[in-house]
Amino acid sequence: MRISILSYSFRGLLNAGQMDLFGYLESCKYRYHLNAADIWSGFFPSTDDDYLSKVREGLVSRGLELADLCVDQAHVWDADEAVRERNSKQAWAFLHAAEKLKARFVRIDAGSRNENWTSEEFDFIVTRYKEYAQFAYDNGFQMGIENHWGPERKWESLKAVYEAVDNPGFGVSCHLGGWTGTPEEVDEADRLVAPWVSHTHIPWDICAGPLEEKLKNLWDVGYTGYYSVEHHSAENEYSNVGIQLAQVQNVLERMRAA
Repeated sequence: MRISILSYSFRGLLNAGQMDLFGYLESCKYRYHLNAADIWSGFFPSTDDDYLSKVREGLVSRGLELADLCVDQAHVWDADEAVRERNSKQAWAFLHAAEKLKARFVRIDAGSRNENWTSEEFDFIVTRYKEYAQFAYDNGFQMGIENHWGPERKWESLKAVYEAVDNPGFGVSCHLGGWTGTPEEVDEADRLVAPWVSHTHIPWDICAGPLEEKLKNLWDVGYTGYYSVEHHSAENEYSNVGIQLAQVQNVLERMRAA
């Protein structure tokens, strides 16, 4: 089964100096017995070639595929032009890292703290995503948007971006249940987005609630990406992540056996 754990799930240990990127890779392989990693950008102290070579060696030596690079501080739109350009440098650094590390997917947020994008913001976001997506496609991976924060959490907004970018190098990282709207609208968005999903993040509340329904949406459309656990408490992370992981594994085992 294609299951991974987003390294953000261990940010408490990271912040306490009790885990680094290589400790995370060790945990994926030998504590949780996985074959993939999903690395949050906050675990990278550097994206220079020497460090990336060590990370690549760390992945290969443990038999881990890089399912995803989840990149923060790279959102496409920001009202401050200087921040936009700084974020673009961050995005390109991780897109090049994805090429070197042979990642399957790179998550880069669209941005904006407003309820909706203006036409200027939307056009800027689409244009830059097209550049990123073409680079990804040319180098054998995908990048894309996530229903994470801002207008991208609205199904209609994310749908508009996806359709406007219209590139095989562009996909969706679905944060299951992470949409704005009523519970019924959230469920509908998770169902409608399923054919476009390249990667997933599965939070605690979904693992503790409608997990089977959410994963079945993906299973039924032939989803071939990773089911990635995401934990937020920053407390008792080893055990809490293990609980979520077991819940996801159990549901997928039942679906596979059906």
